[in-house]
Amino acid sequence: MTTQVFLSGLGLGASLIMAIGAQNAHVLRMGVQRSHVALTVAACILVDIALIGAGVAGAGALIEGSPVLMAVARWGGAAFLLWYGLRSWRSMLATSRLDIACAAAPRTATAALASVLALSLLNPHVYLDTVVLLGSIGGRYPEAERTAFSAGAMTASLLWFSVLGFGAARFAGVLARPAAWKCIEGLTGAVMLALAASLVADGVAAL
Repeated sequence: MTTQVFLSGLGLGASLIMAIGAQNAHVLRMGVQRSHVALTVAACILVDIALIGAGVAGAGALIEGSPVLMAVARWGGAAFLLWYGLRSWRSMLATSRLDIACAAAPRTATAALASVLALSLLNPHVYLDTVVLLGSIGGRYPEAERTAFSAGAMTASLLWFSVLGFGAARFAGVLARPAAWKCIEGLTGAVMLALAASLVADGVAAL
C-alpha cells in the first residue's frame, strides 16, 4: 500500500510539475546558457520540497478553507500568468530568438539564486498546484501514508528539474536555435494564458 501511495504522489507531482511554466522556462534558459545550472536546479527542488511538505502537513487545507486566501491565490495567479504569457508571445513575435536567452546570464550565484526564488515563490499559481492541490490530496491519506505520498511528489520534482536543467545544458546547441526558442516561447505563452483563463473562470464561479 505504501508503494502505491508513493507512486500516486510521484504521478500527480509529475503531472503538475512537467507543465511548461515560469519556473520550468527559467530552468530551461539557465541550462541553455550553462549558467549556475546546479544552483538553479537545487533551488527549485528545495522550494518544491518545502511547499509539498507544508501542503500535506495542512497548509493546503488551510488555504482551501479560507475564501480570502483562495481569492488572492486565484486572482494573483491569473494576473501573473497573464503577464508572463503575453511577455512570452511578445518575445516570440518581436525577435528571432528568446530575449532572456540572448541576454547576459546572471553573473553571480546570488543573482542567479534571487532570480529562481522570485520565479518560484512570487507566482501564486505555484501555491494552488503545489500547496493546495497536492496538499489537499495528500492530506486525505492516513497519517502513516502521507510521508510516502509526499516522498513520491518530492521525487518527481527531483527527477524533473535535474533532467530539465542538466539536459538543457547537454543539448544547448539544439535548444539555442532561433526556431526552437520560438516554439518554446509560443508554447509557454499558450499554456500560461490557458492557465490564467482557467483561474479567472474558477474565480468568477466562486463569486
